[in-house]
Amino acid sequence: MLKLLLPVDGSAASDNAVGRFIKLVPSYRETPEIHLLNVQFPLRGNVPMFIDKKSIDLYYQEEGTKELSSARALLDQAGIGYRFHVSSGHPPNIILRYAEEMNFDQIVLGPRGLGTVKGILLGSVASKVIQLSTIPVLLIK
Repeated sequence: MLKLLLPVDGSAASDNAVGRFIKLVPSYRETPEIHLLNVQFPLRGNVPMFIDKKSIDLYYQEEGTKELSSARALLDQAGIGYRFHVSSGHPPNIILRYAEEMNFDQIVLGPRGLGTVKGILLGSVASKVIQLSTIPVLLIK
């Protein structure tokens, strides 16, 4: 069984990629094992000096769960099983590390196309993942 990682951030582009991916699922020989991953950016500045790690981790989980909710709803509506995970750090690095550590067969993600000149056609996260991944990446527009 294929093991697929779908990084999602709760954006319309991310939800669109999940929706398009759902349409591709029947083309697989067997339904893949799907894992959603949301990566929270680390808190900046002095926040970690004043708030304990347990509270910060709880905050990441709450925010990540919110950002996963629309992708989860789409998969639930389609009757497709999945697991979900929340992590924190620099998104491309976390996505790549998680994919390698958990032995995923493929990373499936959507481009965002927001931001800097480097990310005009692809979002910076998608660009970085495609550039550095040793695991096949399926980009869904």
